[in-house]
Amino acid sequence: MMRYLKLVNFEINRFSKIYLSLLLITLVSQFAGVIIVTNSLLNDARKIMSEEKLSEAAYITNYGGIDFTHIANTLLFQGPIALSAVALIFYIFLIWYRDWFGKNTFIYRLLMLPTSRLSIYLSKATAIFLMVLGLIAWQIIILPMENALFDSRVPEAFLNMEMSSAGIIKFNPVLNLIIPTTFTQFLLSYGIGLMVMAILFTAIMFERSFRIKGIILGLVYCGIAAALFLTPVFAMASDVFYFYPGELVGTLIALGIIVTGISIWLGSWLLKNRVTV
Repeated sequence: MMRYLKLVNFEINRFSKIYLSLLLITLVSQFAGVIIVTNSLLNDARKIMSEEKLSEAAYITNYGGIDFTHIANTLLFQGPIALSAVALIFYIFLIWYRDWFGKNTFIYRLLMLPTSRLSIYLSKATAIFLMVLGLIAWQIIILPMENALFDSRVPEAFLNMEMSSAGIIKFNPVLNLIIPTTFTQFLLSYGIGLMVMAILFTAIMFERSFRIKGIILGLVYCGIAAALFLTPVFAMASDVFYFYPGELVGTLIALGIIVTGISIWLGSWLLKNRVTV
């Protein structure tokens, strides 16, 4: 267990500089977005009021007020979220291939460690998942501060409504996706994320085991795994079966667990028996 935890810590440390950069970019970009977009919205409102000779009340009646959703839908706010997501998806591949193609082919030393190769596999998966949760936690921490800054900069007369963090998340599709508001939504969102990561890990193991043939095998496996997981959706679309919402969610969760388990088992088996040093 200690070796596994050391491997997790080692993998996190290897990505720490880029990871901290993502946190800083998110902080700076979103706070800059609050200031820049708020100033722009207020300037536009004052310009319209001046041109049309409107009072604040008349402007609100004709054009509506301002709330934090105007900020949350901008590139400055959502861009860092997308950048972080792309970076972590890229790292799913980098976390393995860096070990093979780095200066010292570190994978040779890693696979020679006196520990189960399953621990190596799981440590990389755990490191990525913890970094995902860390980014989400960071967003949850800074969102109330951004909201407070927005409320402090917008005159009360222009505020459409004072929104809580929960309200902002509810009305923004991106935040609602990455910050689940229910346990079921959490299981679906992050369970699917874990499943996809396990499938991609297994595809990488196919490629490392069989090279060119492994690329084809990996793609075939990805297709089979996706088809298996989406079987209930296909069945409903073709009117073969009908699932109530609760039944559909339960079936998807069960299939997700099965696909994830098969992917981890197959990936670790390939790492142990087919990937050689």
